[in-house]
Amino acid sequence: MDKGAIIAHLFFSQHCDHLMPQTIGHTYSTKAMGQELRQFLRLGTPILIAEALHMSASFVDTVMAGRYSSADLAAVAVGSSILFPVMILMIGILMATTPTVSQYFGSKRLKLIGPFVQQSLWLAALLSILAVALLYTIDPLFDLLDIEDPIKSIGLGYLHATAWSLPAMALMQSLRSFSEGLGITKPLMYFSLLGLIINIPMNYIFINGHFGVPEMGGVGCGWATTISMWISVIGMACYVYAKPVYHQCAMFKRFDWPKLTTQLTILKVGLPIGFSIFIEATMFAIVALLLAPLGADIVAAHQLVLNFTSLCFIIPLSIGMAMTIRVGHGIGGNLPNQVKRSVLVGFGLALGLSSLTCLTMLMLPLTLAGIYTTEPVVVEIAASLFIFAALFQLSDAVQIAANGALRGFKDTAKPLLLIFISYWLTGLPLGYVLGMTDIIYPAMGPAGFWIGIIFGLSVAAVLLSLRLWRVLRKPLPVAT
Repeated sequence: MDKGAIIAHLFFSQHCDHLMPQTIGHTYSTKAMGQELRQFLRLGTPILIAEALHMSASFVDTVMAGRYSSADLAAVAVGSSILFPVMILMIGILMATTPTVSQYFGSKRLKLIGPFVQQSLWLAALLSILAVALLYTIDPLFDLLDIEDPIKSIGLGYLHATAWSLPAMALMQSLRSFSEGLGITKPLMYFSLLGLIINIPMNYIFINGHFGVPEMGGVGCGWATTISMWISVIGMACYVYAKPVYHQCAMFKRFDWPKLTTQLTILKVGLPIGFSIFIEATMFAIVALLLAPLGADIVAAHQLVLNFTSLCFIIPLSIGMAMTIRVGHGIGGNLPNQVKRSVLVGFGLALGLSSLTCLTMLMLPLTLAGIYTTEPVVVEIAASLFIFAALFQLSDAVQIAANGALRGFKDTAKPLLLIFISYWLTGLPLGYVLGMTDIIYPAMGPAGFWIGIIFGLSVAAVLLSLRLWRVLRKPLPVAT
């Protein structure tokens, strides 16, 4: 398809509402809703595959480090737990690029997109420099946590190696947001697959020492991640440069130095996104730490249930990302009916698909636990926890969908407050009271924490949905 056909197709799909009366019947007609559903599937499916590929790369690191030695596996796990919050905060901030690009695209102001993306790339470079510096000064944390050798030395080596992947991750997020804001979501899928294909042999070479490379163990996982990430982002950059559709956005017409006003604009939207993701991720991490004194079997059961729910999480997450794009397009084109359809279809997809994961956990808890372990005690505990995990699938889907739509409006500050209230002021305290004390009920252990998680996610779903309903009642904001 040539660039003219691509642009025509994209613009028609976003702006065909101008061609017919904006009536309530048309807004919710079967044909209009069907078109919106196809748009969601076109956008969301590649995002889902890309996220699955990212998780597969992490799985490969875990398996290959574990086959080398248990100490290396533990060191990679510790290093990853420190790397992850730094990474998601950085990536979350840069996710603010997507709604702005989407709104510019929807309003047909393509020439503004390229200069804005350049500013996003400058910010990505700055944030990644700060992140690398942080990970190279993190050594005292290992002493504070009383982590001893060999886990300490391997973990620090892994962190120092993966630190150099963060600039590539940041640049990739800016380029990803550029592409996804235009409604083009397949490139990330392509280069995520490329990264995974490269990561596997690189792990083998650097962990075990082949082709003249010294044997590094778990530290080799870090260098493999860095190399595969840089190859992926270089491939993505070449793809963007080579494809004519991206040139429509004046990306390569001139070079701009960093502009403070634009950087602050991105940070205003992006910092709340980054901290929102950080808060949700740390809620689960804190629960894992609080459960540690209850024994290895309980911790193992909790972790395997959490791992499976993380796999399920990428389904509503992908839908939420697609909602950000579609809502941004609708706001840019001043198409309130499209925005309403996007919200309805997005919520319907999120709830429908999450119902399937919910039923799977309710009907097959022993089977799912048996995939991870053969220890009877761990399987029994995990099976009981899968019941609780199933119950939060729907509320999790709702809060992700609502948050995705709100990001399309670039409404991120108040949702951050609502998420903080839901998770850290509601879910975590309730989980601790139920799990570790007899204040309300005899201490329930991990089940009490999972009840707290369910309650926190449910509160978030209600509050974010009410916020979205309030935003939808107002006239659409002017795309900026």
